[in-house]
Amino acid sequence: MGYVDYEVKGMVGVITINRPKALNALSDEVLSDLEAAFDAVDLEAIRCIVLTGAGEKAFVAGADIGSMAVMNAQQGVDFALHGNAVFRKIENFPIPVIAAVNGFALGGGCELSMSCDIRLAADTALFGQPEAGLGITPGFGGTQRLARHIGLGNAKKIIYSCKNIKAPEALALGLVQDVYPQAELMDNAIKLANKIASNAPIAVRACKEAINVGMQVDIDSAVKYEANVFGRTFGVDQKEAMTAFLEKREHAPFVNK
Repeated sequence: MGYVDYEVKGMVGVITINRPKALNALSDEVLSDLEAAFDAVDLEAIRCIVLTGAGEKAFVAGADIGSMAVMNAQQGVDFALHGNAVFRKIENFPIPVIAAVNGFALGGGCELSMSCDIRLAADTALFGQPEAGLGITPGFGGTQRLARHIGLGNAKKIIYSCKNIKAPEALALGLVQDVYPQAELMDNAIKLANKIASNAPIAVRACKEAINVGMQVDIDSAVKYEANVFGRTFGVDQKEAMTAFLEKREHAPFVNK
């Protein structure tokens, strides 16, 4: 995977977009490498993913403008569909994905971060959707996910005006969940990933499934779906953890199947 690195740290996988000279910009090749990295994750061993960008300047500064500048309309559609397919893979990935946003997260970078379950930002991070200033729209889900994360009016303000927001404002809007000094970002991302990985993996996966599905349907359908997911978690981990709780002892290690 030429532009994407994958490293295993215990039960946590770290995926790094490694194109720092181009500020980790997303081209078709980078998107394909990113998809390959997620396909390479051993879901029997890994319980959480941290996704970040190489270098200190950028998480992902956007899609590759050099590539887009020479595209025609159909090529633009194809590029957007490619990006959306990869981002939906991340959004629906069976285990949680944490975005460690270490710098610029603009355009496709902001959209990539929003496809992750949780966003942690360095205090140097900058978010935005600058596409309208380049004569296009967000194409990797920005017009859809940003409103879901921060509300319709806030999303329209940012997208229409091409306003960039710094990490503290992103935190206030709910776009990110925590902000850390840049030097401490990855340690805190790994710490959170390990905390998630320490919980019952079947239950964590089920929680992600129930949340994602429930956000797309009406509340009556959502709670019915949740009840079915809840029932599916009753098994080895649930029986051991509840028995250990009642017996006031540590539970046995959780199984990952």
